[in-house]
Amino acid sequence: MNICIYGAASSTIDDIYMIEAEKLGATLASRGHSLIFGGGNEGSMGAVARGFSRCGGDITGIAPRFFDKPGVLYDKCTQFIYPEDMRERKSLLESMSQATVVTPGGIGTYEEFMEIFTLKSLGRIDRPIVLYNINGYYDPMVKLLMHTVDNNFMSRDKMNLFMVTADADTAIEYIENYNTEQLREY
Repeated sequence: MNICIYGAASSTIDDIYMIEAEKLGATLASRGHSLIFGGGNEGSMGAVARGFSRCGGDITGIAPRFFDKPGVLYDKCTQFIYPEDMRERKSLLESMSQATVVTPGGIGTYEEFMEIFTLKSLGRIDRPIVLYNINGYYDPMVKLLMHTVDNNFMSRDKMNLFMVTADADTAIEYIENYNTEQLREY
């Protein structure tokens, strides 16, 4: 299965995020999955790619040419696609994958998660989505989403559209055993 991984491109994050992201990549590759990702060499994004590489996994990087500078992009990708812009990048990340895992990241990662979550909540896509909650990183986001539910800006059932876990095996089991539901029209 092609799995899209979103995550940080920052080289200044704590090592725990790097270690766990690399383990996730290695575990996914060892189970025969392929990586579709934003192509970054640093942060949790690069760590996942290194885990895939270590275990011989197929890796597709997707990034606009303006990122193609020394040390920015992961140079061990099986293939690299250069879209025109960030919007096309996100479209390709979505269309080329069947599942999404969101590792810790910054505002770009938040935006990517919110878009894929919104698309699923509107019934436009149906795929497993995992918030990979290393070191409790996404606890505040889950709290914010529950605040949204508690104030009736979102129905409680929307919280069932993604899984939150800090365990790679639990995330992978969820993805591999995901039951596709009928897309709903709203």
